[in-house]
Amino acid sequence: MIFFRRSRLKARAVKQRTRQAAGRTTEALDARLPVAEGGGLLRKPFPDHWSFLLGELALYSLIVLVLTGVYLTLFFEPGMREVVYDGSYAPLSGVRMSEAFDSTLRISFDVRGGLLIRQMHHWAALVFLAAIGVHLLRVFFTGAFRKPREVNWMIGVTLFLLALAEGFAGYSLPDDLLSGTGLRIAQGIMLSLPLVGSYVSMFVFGAEFPGHDLISRLYGVHILLLPGLILALVTVHLILVFHLKHTQWAAPGRTHRNVVGRPLVPHFSATSGGLSLMVFGVTAFLGGVAQINPVWVYGPYRPDQASTGSQPDWYVGFLEGSLRLVPPWETTVAGHTLMWNVLLPAVVLPLALFALLYAYPFAEAWVTGDRREHHLCDRPRDRPVRTALGTAAVSAYAVLLLAGGNDVVADTLGISLNALTWTLRTALIVLPVVVFVVVKRVCLALREAELERLVEGEETGLMRQTVEGGYEEEHRPVGEEERYVVLYGSMPAAPPLPAEGNGDGDGGGEAGRLRSALSHWFAADSRESGRQLRGRPARGSRPPDS
Repeated sequence: MIFFRRSRLKARAVKQRTRQAAGRTTEALDARLPVAEGGGLLRKPFPDHWSFLLGELALYSLIVLVLTGVYLTLFFEPGMREVVYDGSYAPLSGVRMSEAFDSTLRISFDVRGGLLIRQMHHWAALVFLAAIGVHLLRVFFTGAFRKPREVNWMIGVTLFLLALAEGFAGYSLPDDLLSGTGLRIAQGIMLSLPLVGSYVSMFVFGAEFPGHDLISRLYGVHILLLPGLILALVTVHLILVFHLKHTQWAAPGRTHRNVVGRPLVPHFSATSGGLSLMVFGVTAFLGGVAQINPVWVYGPYRPDQASTGSQPDWYVGFLEGSLRLVPPWETTVAGHTLMWNVLLPAVVLPLALFALLYAYPFAEAWVTGDRREHHLCDRPRDRPVRTALGTAAVSAYAVLLLAGGNDVVADTLGISLNALTWTLRTALIVLPVVVFVVVKRVCLALREAELERLVEGEETGLMRQTVEGGYEEEHRPVGEEERYVVLYGSMPAAPPLPAEGNGDGDGGGEAGRLRSALSHWFAADSRESGRQLRGRPARGSRPPDS
């Protein structure tokens, strides 16, 4: 007994000395660093829902890209000087090629673990861009781009644009026949620019295509300029996420004035850390068992050759598809030829696409007149017009992506390439309209079914006989959480604007009438749902404050 009592006293004394030492360390650090302020951040709540991990998925794939990229830079030679290959891959022995392609082959066949790291790098790039794209879609469909997060939305769109450029630069570095064909297409796009096209091409390539400086220039852009910009914007994005309240799904107890979730440490960090290990594991597995971009099959790039059946990575497939779908339209003005078949799909279309993405948060706020802060996510069905617009755009992107491989599809299915091309041209115009109408009707049908269930209750499957001798089905009230969500979704984002004198600077002119018409078109369905609900009120919890 005396021995155990002494042991407990010693343990207690050790704990006390440990606390004192930790306190002194904290005080010393707090005098030099913002430790006290950082302690509050460690308890910052994060909503516990899988959709909020899409941003973390992009972040951890970026970390894989950085780590594998650092390893590859130790062995890659970004030169276009011609050498004779004498490495381990016998089919290309004695073939003349650039230093860039030679070093890529050596990484793949002679450097220990080189092929694994190179393929991990490529797979992580695909996951990075896919995660950013899906994350942007989640933000769009849930309305998480609204005030006060417009800047963060613009940062996300910029990150996606920079990631596209970074992926294309890295894809072009090996100087194989496939990537060289892509660079030749890029040069054609530069030449399609009116008046300045030839100057832009000479500035980028340093000489007539392909020149001798492009790979070294792309190398600096790929490992320094674009990664630096991406890392800087990711840092700003994370700072804004911490500074602004995190969005969350509507539920009892959640309003625009609070955030309900798990603290950053230890709960959310454990979940996010587990996701990081999964990303590392999956990319390592893919790099080890799933072959990607086998440059040795394509061979070195030669300007007099072009690879057949070639498609770029998926993230620029829409650009390839748009080039294949536009007919050969050209116009000659004052001795200058305007190549509409290249300028429209490869320059005007991307510029218009990203201009719309940047402007959409402000355009929706202008149409609806909604200038309030929003911290609760919309369900896609609760905003039918926005959801229909987004899905219509995705369907157009899918058509362009399919068109980027129309030759392979036609050859695989044994159909006419011309017939497939005309089918895709028609689908590019018709399909988005059909998708818009169908998706909007589906959203309205889902809303109507919810409102009916909210008023009448859920079916139990039981029948009972009335005193008159008839039969009726029993219903039970809808659960409190579902009732709360439906009530919140039935609230319009903002009341429609009047046609005259909207009080926001448009007056009663044509712009004011156009804005009022767009406002009614955007909010009419939600307002109609709210009218139906008020006409048949249901008992239950009230929706959160707007």
